[in-house]
Amino acid sequence: MRFFCCLVVLLTSFAVQAQTQNFRISDIRVEGLQRVSAGTVFSALPVRVGDTVNQSDIQNATRELFKVGFFADVAIQRDGEVLVLVLKERPAINKIELEGNKAIKSENLMDSLKKNNLSEGQIFQRATLEGITQALQREYIAQGRYGATVNIEIEDLPRNQVKVKVKIKEGSVARIKQINIVGNKIFSDQELLDLFELRTSGLFSWISGNDKYSKEKMKGDLEKIESYYMDRGYLAFKLDSSQISLSPDKEQIFITINLTEGDIYTVSSVELAGDPVIDPEILRQFLLVKEGQFFSQILMTTSSEYVTQRLGNEGYTFAKVEGVPEKNDADKTVKMTFFIDPGKRAYVNRINFKGNTKTIDEVLRREMRQMEGGSASTAQIENSKVHLERLGFFKEVKVDTKEVPGSSDKVDVTYTVEEQASGSMSLQIGYAQYSGLLFQAGIQQNNWFGTGKQIGFNFSHNRYQTSYSLNYNDPYFTPDGISRGFSLYYTKSDYGSYNITPYSTNTYGGKITFGYPISEIERIGFDIGLRNLEVTPTGYSSQEIQRTPRFIDGFIYSADQYGRLVKLSDSYISTADYQSILNNQKNGIDYLANTYNLNPVTEDQLGEKGFIDKYGDNFNDAQLSVFWLKSTLNRGVLPDRGAQQRLSGEVTLPVGDLEYFKLDYEGQFFKPLTSALTLRVHGRVGYAETYGKTDRLPFFENFYGGGFGSVRGFERNSLGPRSTVQETPFYAYSTWDDRNGDGKQDDSELSNPALVLCQNANGCSSGTLVVPNGKLLTQREIEDYGRRRGAFGGNVIIEGGAEILFPLPFIKDQRSVQSTLFLDTGNVFDTHCGAQQRNCHGVNIDDFKASFGVGLTWISSFGPMQFSIAKKISKDDPFDDDKVFDFTLGQTF
Repeated sequence: MRFFCCLVVLLTSFAVQAQTQNFRISDIRVEGLQRVSAGTVFSALPVRVGDTVNQSDIQNATRELFKVGFFADVAIQRDGEVLVLVLKERPAINKIELEGNKAIKSENLMDSLKKNNLSEGQIFQRATLEGITQALQREYIAQGRYGATVNIEIEDLPRNQVKVKVKIKEGSVARIKQINIVGNKIFSDQELLDLFELRTSGLFSWISGNDKYSKEKMKGDLEKIESYYMDRGYLAFKLDSSQISLSPDKEQIFITINLTEGDIYTVSSVELAGDPVIDPEILRQFLLVKEGQFFSQILMTTSSEYVTQRLGNEGYTFAKVEGVPEKNDADKTVKMTFFIDPGKRAYVNRINFKGNTKTIDEVLRREMRQMEGGSASTAQIENSKVHLERLGFFKEVKVDTKEVPGSSDKVDVTYTVEEQASGSMSLQIGYAQYSGLLFQAGIQQNNWFGTGKQIGFNFSHNRYQTSYSLNYNDPYFTPDGISRGFSLYYTKSDYGSYNITPYSTNTYGGKITFGYPISEIERIGFDIGLRNLEVTPTGYSSQEIQRTPRFIDGFIYSADQYGRLVKLSDSYISTADYQSILNNQKNGIDYLANTYNLNPVTEDQLGEKGFIDKYGDNFNDAQLSVFWLKSTLNRGVLPDRGAQQRLSGEVTLPVGDLEYFKLDYEGQFFKPLTSALTLRVHGRVGYAETYGKTDRLPFFENFYGGGFGSVRGFERNSLGPRSTVQETPFYAYSTWDDRNGDGKQDDSELSNPALVLCQNANGCSSGTLVVPNGKLLTQREIEDYGRRRGAFGGNVIIEGGAEILFPLPFIKDQRSVQSTLFLDTGNVFDTHCGAQQRNCHGVNIDDFKASFGVGLTWISSFGPMQFSIAKKISKDDPFDDDKVFDFTLGQTF
């Protein structure tokens, strides 16, 4: 009986176990979810409703749910035919706090955490903490902070959330204490160390940071050493090893480099192999490696590139040229063989443009020199890129050539451009010594609605000038590149408070301009315009503008201390009578009417006429201008390669009131000195002269120099000749009736004044100005160098200079910033100086002004900005107006 009972129990147990291990799932219920969606669970679960599962399937499902990483615990139970998933979610990250970081911004560290799957809102997993710690430490090691430590603390929060505290001790930056080079005999340590970007700590290391170790910089420096030897014939050179060691405090780094120099090798022969396709003798012209010279890796590589480009110009876009040196250790020679695989000649299938969000495709396509359907030419593809850069619309232009899928002889060319501000909007409110409160506003758009057309409107107003201008230009008025434009302008100027001789003008006019391309790099053009100009002299206008004293309706007028005209007299006395009057006044002896002879004043007694006296004050002119431009500059804005020359001429036509011409030449040239430094040489020469009925160049057409675009370090427009200040007539009272007998002159006892005629060619009176015989005696304020002897300009300008363009550290976008060390020189001259003008010279190199300094140009979102700090180095001159610091904002240049 007992045996039977035990058997029943055992069979029942087996039946229950079998029922538990194998059952068919009729439904699946999930419990414990808060943030994770049920869909995420079901997508990870390897079993579905309707499946028959056993214990092994349950264990596998448990493992798969754990792999999701969202759950701290997973339990799978059975409720009849229902599979029950009981899940405990891992906590969510509510907040991440960073403490102690100063050298690296929190944003950068947060980005590093995100890359390692740690960010606010994500599921927290402790397994990732070690990786996060190492990732942050790598950020600091990249900065040379080898002693940095990172500790992470987890704080539990309600609702199954946690706060992650990242505590950082940044430590100090490890500095390079010593760099040792072992094995070099041919080149000294200093020669090799000069190649390095890394340096030991020095006086200016805190600025450059070149004493901070970087694995990338170290790799680059080792490559420089290898190239240095290989370029000088040491074909067997080897870098044996490099060791980096830290001091115990992890604040100093010691670098040791072991190398083997080997022997120098000479080129024994130069051969072409493979399929040259074109005449080998033509390709040999592009080989820089020559028989008998020392082996040079850079010459080998450059030769391969030149031959590749030459084949690319013939349409072999995918040509491969590889230089292979075969060295002979016995006689230390090397045989150079260039293997050529031209591939198939390629034709351009499509030309595509990317990145031109504002500029329409047509504007880019008309700059293409490589045509669709034509043989692919590397030179023409690159030339098209250069033309796009010269537009000045794009910060950067990249070109990519790819083979068309399914075709071995067709390529697609894609130009990717990065748009930049192609216009400027200037708005300036300020105060200046000469102009007082000023306001300037303007809009210049060189790519109007992406069409490539140029439209601008400018307005400025200050104490001395109000101007309006409107300009328009279409560079592709015709498909073959003929341009057409026009401009309208109105300017009202009063220079009495500015840095040139006082006068005011009222000018309006317009012109039409045409341009025509004569080659890829040359262009000619002309414009014709009409102008009305009215000149109004002020009370302080110089003798060159209008003669003083002035003869009006038989009377002589002179300016008082406020510049107002005051009537003086219509008659004069002789010099002898003037001396007699002085003696009588000194002795208290009066002289009655008719004692001295009074003579009527005539205009020929006043001296040379001023420009307005001779030609009037209102001029209508027809102006014709022509220009020739040749440019190989690599960019339209802030170029740093190529050259440009511009020669222009302007002449007023005989149908107008004035007849004169002006010639102007400007040129600039860029020469790379190193990979980072560029030399810019620039110059300008201008000359103006009259012809026909006009024998004196209009003073308002003079050249002016000084300031930006000229010789920096001097006030704008301040160089060159100064004007002749006004003359004041000598006069005396021709009648004195001493009625009260006191021997003193009272105003009521004096007659109207009479002018004095100079009749002595050697001078008429002590302290007076020597003037020709027979002219009215005048005096001039010779020492007045202020506004009454302002800059007058001249008919010749010669300027030039040299600049070293260098990159600014810490600036990523160097194409929008240009910094220079400059030397400027030049001056303004006049070949027709007036007798009493000051600082007026014919062309003489001894009179050149010069300055040096540092300048910065920045193409900002507000428009171009320029800054300069300059020091004058020419000899002192009392007429120099120095300006050490200068800047402009939102002006064209």
